[in-house]
Amino acid sequence: MIRYPHMLAPLDLGFTTLRNRVLMGSMHTGLEETGDWNRVAEFYAERARGGVALMVTGGMAPNREGGVFPGAAGLFTDQDIANHRVVTDRVHEAGGKIAMQILHAGRYAYGKECVAPSAIKSPISPFVPTELDEEGIEKQIADIVTAATRAQQAGYDGVEIMGSEGYFLNQFLVAHTNKRTDRWGGSYENRMRLPLEVVARVRAAVGAEFILIYRLSMMDLVSDGSSFDEVVELARRVEAAGASILNTGIGWHEARIPTIATSVPRRAFAWVTAKLMGKVGIPVIASNRINTPGVAEEILAEGAADMVSMARPFLADPDFVAKAAAGQADRIAPCIACNQACLDHTFGGKIASCLVNPRAGYETKLRYEPAATPRRIAVVGAGPAGLSAALVAAERGHAVTLIDRAPRLGGQLNMAARIPGKEEFAGLLDYFATAVGAAGIDLRLGQEASAEELAGFDEVIVATGVLPRDPGIPGQDLPHVLSYVDVLAGDAPVGDRVVLIGAGGIGFDVAEFLGQPVPSPTTDLDRWLHEWGVADPERQRAGLAPEGPQPEPSRRRITLLQRKPEKPGRRLGKTTGWIHRTSLRHLGVEMRGGVGYERITPEGLEVSTGEGGEARLIPADTIVLCSGQVSDRSLADSLQALGVTPHVIGGADVAAELDAKRAIDQGARLAAGL
Repeated sequence: MIRYPHMLAPLDLGFTTLRNRVLMGSMHTGLEETGDWNRVAEFYAERARGGVALMVTGGMAPNREGGVFPGAAGLFTDQDIANHRVVTDRVHEAGGKIAMQILHAGRYAYGKECVAPSAIKSPISPFVPTELDEEGIEKQIADIVTAATRAQQAGYDGVEIMGSEGYFLNQFLVAHTNKRTDRWGGSYENRMRLPLEVVARVRAAVGAEFILIYRLSMMDLVSDGSSFDEVVELARRVEAAGASILNTGIGWHEARIPTIATSVPRRAFAWVTAKLMGKVGIPVIASNRINTPGVAEEILAEGAADMVSMARPFLADPDFVAKAAAGQADRIAPCIACNQACLDHTFGGKIASCLVNPRAGYETKLRYEPAATPRRIAVVGAGPAGLSAALVAAERGHAVTLIDRAPRLGGQLNMAARIPGKEEFAGLLDYFATAVGAAGIDLRLGQEASAEELAGFDEVIVATGVLPRDPGIPGQDLPHVLSYVDVLAGDAPVGDRVVLIGAGGIGFDVAEFLGQPVPSPTTDLDRWLHEWGVADPERQRAGLAPEGPQPEPSRRRITLLQRKPEKPGRRLGKTTGWIHRTSLRHLGVEMRGGVGYERITPEGLEVSTGEGGEARLIPADTIVLCSGQVSDRSLADSLQALGVTPHVIGGADVAAELDAKRAIDQGARLAAGL
């Protein structure tokens, strides 16, 4: 019996058949910009071998002004076509199909040459775009068509025209960004003229037997966005203009509602895509926060879509579909939607990768080759760094013993899984437990490793993690003062008035843990939509509730403090920090920077602000220390005293926040070279 019959069913497009209902959605990886086309080809080929039906590349610019940043990749020359042919040939050899996304960024382009329907600056770019005249609009259309024909010459099976997420075509569609009064603005008939012209002319240029996907914004989540009736009308007209498939997008990049972060419930917007089913005759794809075969199967079985798009899950595990088909869904490395190594890297100008899978984007550079001489390796610490090192070492053929004093594996991932909005970490823990068992690793939990017993191994990897840093505040030994470890373990009593000392990632997590209602809105879609002000787009234009966000009240009165004289949360992730800050504002958390901690009393915390500032009391029933960590190097020091030089990784090496991304990457790279 096929475990996921709907997900694994083929999809006949008439002129070609897709082998299943899974699309690998477009991601900006930065690989094309490296100029290493073997590397690009291997990234896509590995996912083609993993069984996905159709992949879509990261957005390729149709011209210089439309690139997401200066120097963004595109098919501008014959050499570009030849380079992309390396990719498509490799994908086809692997049995896959691949489409090239054509992305014109419009006012989102991070460059002075950006263009748009109207000269209205985006809130996420410093540049005011040039308003296009008639000749300029014709150039953009012609350049998009040229990009499509060059993609065809390069061997792509199709193209995806990006018409959602607030990019160029989406900007023409809505009054929010289109203030024109000519034939490209005003009425909706005029505003949708550009995307329809683009689709029709691309279809005419590439012929009938070429996949043409149009990425449609189902709800914009910005003021003056499209109404649902307008979305349906556009979908029907795009189909008539020649599209093969409609892929759906949710929300503009500037929208103040999260759409893909880990705090967004799984399949949070499939109900919106379902509204389009039956209104068009071509396949419709659902997207956003679909990260397991079970979730994909549910969406398809319910008739909410004809296909599902998963992007980041294929960073986490390129063999996602193959493992599902083989009945090994529990061995799929899960996407936890953390954004730390993918989107944060992209917006930081780095190569996109994956916290869970450091090989993503580095397939030709980080290889787990069989060890020439298998060795006995001890790994002490079953947190993210130790787990990563142990699994890669075992995959390479080493005999691995993994030891941890705790009764369960995962280290501080276990605390992360308790944070409201980070429930996905529980799935990562389950995956690690399954992977360790399947790898044949000798797992010894609840055991303290001694330097003497470790001295008999060929290699010793110390991944003993971190300990809470002592902030040295007078009065911190009082009974109402707790460590974040005590709080997140769930055993310590916490009062109604709480002061958190330290406003880094841990402080924010503890504030969520203590403030969010139980169970978290993340686990209840209706409550989550209400919290963030998302409405039914059939009733409210662009899916925005007129009353705005309606968060549930905090369970406690919380004050979050930090010594640094800057906005608390400023150093959180590039693409998720604003979500965490907004969430705490929803909870009414008072956040202050530039605070000096004078002393803790039974009544609360005495603080001062500014040089020579007078101390004042913040009343508190409980004070929680979230003031950083120090490396736990005691075992490493004991080993060195015996003449054994261990490999020290993760928090035991650098105690900078709880950085699972760095820890997992470091563990994998170390083990790959042993």
